[in-house]
Amino acid sequence: MKTILAAYSGALKGTGSSILSALQDLSVAFWPCRSKMEKHLQVISVLQWVLSFLALGAACTVLLIYMFCTDCWLIAAMYTAWLIMDWNTPKQGGRRSSWVRNWTVWTYFRDYFPVRLIKTHNLLPNRNYIFGYHPHGILCFGAFCNFGTEATGFSKKFPGIKPSLATLAGNFCMPVLRDYLMSGGICPVNKNSIDYLLSRNGTGNAVVIVVGGAAESLQCAPGVNSVTLKNRKGFVRLALQKGSDLVPVYSFGENDVYKQVIFEEGTYWRYLQKKLQKIFGFAPCLFHGCGLFFGDSCGIVPYGKPITTIVGEPITVPKIEDPTDEMVDLYHTMYIKSLQCLFDKYKIRSGLKESDVLYIQ
Repeated sequence: MKTILAAYSGALKGTGSSILSALQDLSVAFWPCRSKMEKHLQVISVLQWVLSFLALGAACTVLLIYMFCTDCWLIAAMYTAWLIMDWNTPKQGGRRSSWVRNWTVWTYFRDYFPVRLIKTHNLLPNRNYIFGYHPHGILCFGAFCNFGTEATGFSKKFPGIKPSLATLAGNFCMPVLRDYLMSGGICPVNKNSIDYLLSRNGTGNAVVIVVGGAAESLQCAPGVNSVTLKNRKGFVRLALQKGSDLVPVYSFGENDVYKQVIFEEGTYWRYLQKKLQKIFGFAPCLFHGCGLFFGDSCGIVPYGKPITTIVGEPITVPKIEDPTDEMVDLYHTMYIKSLQCLFDKYKIRSGLKESDVLYIQ
C-alpha cells in the first residue's frame, strides 16, 4: 500500500520521472499478489487430484447408494443402468477427451512441482509401445501429469503417439471416478484392456505400465533410487506376444514428493501392508506431505519437488505369439540394461550426484 501511495504522489508532484514509471511501480506493487495467487491455484490443482484419486470413487459410491433411499432413486437407477451398459468401455480403449486432457488446471498441476518431460528418441507412429514407468512413488504424479494430461506436451513431442496410462482395474468399478480417469486416457492394467490397445486399436498406441506397482510403493522415500524389476517379466512377455517395442521411462524426483513411514520386514505392520496389498491390489502406505496453509506442517499436499521424466530409447521387439522363457529373459535383461544406462546418463542433470546409483530389486 505504501508503494502504491508513493507512486501516486510521485506522479502528482513531479518527483517521478513520468506517469509511466509510476504505473510501473504500481505493477510491481501488485505482482507479489499475483504470484501468491498462482501458487494457491497450483496447490488447489494438486489437492483436487489427490482427493479425487483417494476419495472420489468411494464418496460417489456411497452417494449413489444413499440416493436409492431418497426421492432421487430414479436418477440413481438410471445412472446404474447406464453404468451396467457401459461396463466394458474401459477395457475397449476407454473414452478419451482431448478437452479434459488440455484443462488449464493441469498446467497449474505441472508448475507446482514442477514436472518436466524429456524426449531422447523419436517414436514411430507405425509401431505400438509399452512404456515401463519407474519408480512408482506414492501416487505416480509424474506418470499422471505426463501421460494422463497434455500439460507437458506429450502429443507435440511424440506426434502420432497416443499414451494410455494403466492403473488398477478396481478404480473403474467406481461411479464417476471411472469416467474421470477414462477422460484422461487412463485404462485398467489388465490383459483385456492392454490386448485391445495393442492388437485391435491400430498403431501409434503407447501403454504406460508402472512396473513396480504396489510393492514398489512400500519402499519409496526421499532420496531413494530403487525399482522393483528383477522378477517383473510379465510386461516383457506381453511385448513379445504383441510385437510392441519396449521403452524404459524413469522419473527423477517421483520418490521425493512424500515422506513415508517404512516398516521393517518381519514386523506386524509390514505383514499387514502386504496382506492388504494382496487383497485389494494396492499398498496402504503411511505417508505425509505438507499442510494446505502452512508449509512446515504435515498434510496430504505433496512437497513441491521437481519431477523430471525421461523417455528412453525404444527396444525393438519381434512378435512371437508363444515366447520361450529364454527369449523373455533376453529382452528383460536388455530392458534392465537400457534403464540403467538411462538413469546414469541423466542423473546429474536431474539433480542427483555422480555417486548416486540405481538399485534394481
